[in-house]
Amino acid sequence: MISSKNIFYHELIGLCCEVIESSNKSFVGVNGKIIDETKNTVLIETFCENGVKEKLIPKDFSVFHFKLPNGNWVEIHGKLLVSRPEDRIKKKFKKI
Repeated sequence: MISSKNIFYHELIGLCCEVIESSNKSFVGVNGKIIDETKNTVLIETFCENGVKEKLIPKDFSVFHFKLPNGNWVEIHGKLLVSRPEDRIKKKFKKI
């Protein structure tokens, strides 16, 4: 079960998220479902009046809100997520 304490060790693809801060102001407010993840970026599928669009967001310069399966939201600084998804599960994080 994904929680705010163990989200770093889980797959982000499929989670709903929103960019709440970014060095690029055009990314702030982008929300939707994560459809792909690389070492440095997440690809978010967004919905707009023109249909479905995909936005590639850099992790390093952004702060995200993720919606967990239990309905709770968690805020994560993208710098903590910068790594290949398969390597992130091996990292040691400080307990909050």
